[in-house]
Amino acid sequence: MRQERRLKMHSLDRVRSIIAGKPVDHLPALPMVMMFAAKHAGIPYIDYTRDGKILAAAQLKVVRDFGIDCVLMTSDPAREVIDIAGEGSIQWFEDQGPAIAEERAALLDKARLNEFGVPDPHREGRMHDRIHSIEICLRELGGETSIVGWVEGPLALAQYLRGLTRIMTDIVDDPTFVRDLMDFASEVAIAYAIAQIEAGADTIGLSDSAASMIGPGHYRDLVLPRQRRILESIRDAHPEVILRQHMCGNVARLIPHMATLPVDIYELDFPTDLAVARAGLGPDRVILGNVSTITDLLEGTPQKVEAAARHCHETCGPYHIVGAGCEVSPLTPPENLRAMIRYASQHKPDSFFTTGRSDQRVNPET
Repeated sequence: MRQERRLKMHSLDRVRSIIAGKPVDHLPALPMVMMFAAKHAGIPYIDYTRDGKILAAAQLKVVRDFGIDCVLMTSDPAREVIDIAGEGSIQWFEDQGPAIAEERAALLDKARLNEFGVPDPHREGRMHDRIHSIEICLRELGGETSIVGWVEGPLALAQYLRGLTRIMTDIVDDPTFVRDLMDFASEVAIAYAIAQIEAGADTIGLSDSAASMIGPGHYRDLVLPRQRRILESIRDAHPEVILRQHMCGNVARLIPHMATLPVDIYELDFPTDLAVARAGLGPDRVILGNVSTITDLLEGTPQKVEAAARHCHETCGPYHIVGAGCEVSPLTPPENLRAMIRYASQHKPDSFFTTGRSDQRVNPET
């Protein structure tokens, strides 16, 4: 009991210790909550995306009310796009994030790429608005709870600027343009990541949402080198920063290549088979997820959510962070999210792996 009391930890220390393979009081929980956070705070999502003060307030409330181990500074795919190319390709909605209107994509004319420059995140704009959110959270949290900054990966930003269908066609028809565009996107990501770290982010999430839609060969040749450049540039400049990779969908075929990246946390969506991912990543890489955001969190019961979290934990082993496969729906029953957080708070990383018992729960009174 005394040892467990000594191990009572702040959230950020808990995350860092899991990555390092050091003792923790219990598993961290890092679900991706954005629209859920806004709804929980009673805030229209359009306001959440437009005002960094509102985003920070909603994240702080959901973390404090649910016991989540991080505030998450991402909200939508259009921050970089707007600062690069203006709002011409953006469609705004009251109850969801701004979306890219592909028929008005910024790079309908590929030659326009030559006109683009890397935005300065320290100047006014939507990228700077996130900087403001980070500064607020750092003042409020005092470095005890993880602050997760976010950048769009090379394929993701290329997709948002060019349009999904066009960029997928370009991969075959005009790979030189794709390389140039993703090189530009990489420069944007590096500059934005560094600015967020300087503002107080201890973690940078790299999201490449469309990567699961391409094959291993194209991923290896086009996307992987640029993801590596972004991640290595961040690590060279700030070796203390946690690097978290998120790619939606089923990335099982890409795992052997992803395993070569300097990533601390692999956030895997629920279509990805965790057993395949664990085998490909090796025993000591940290996997976040992948409780289903639909069949478990949205449509399930607290008991089903806890069972799903347990299954993910048992499959991943001790190097595991509890979380969903992707963004938690705003329609998720709050008791289901609480069940996932409760699972993390009641279990140690090695609950199933060293004691010979079927379970080892943390005593909540210690």
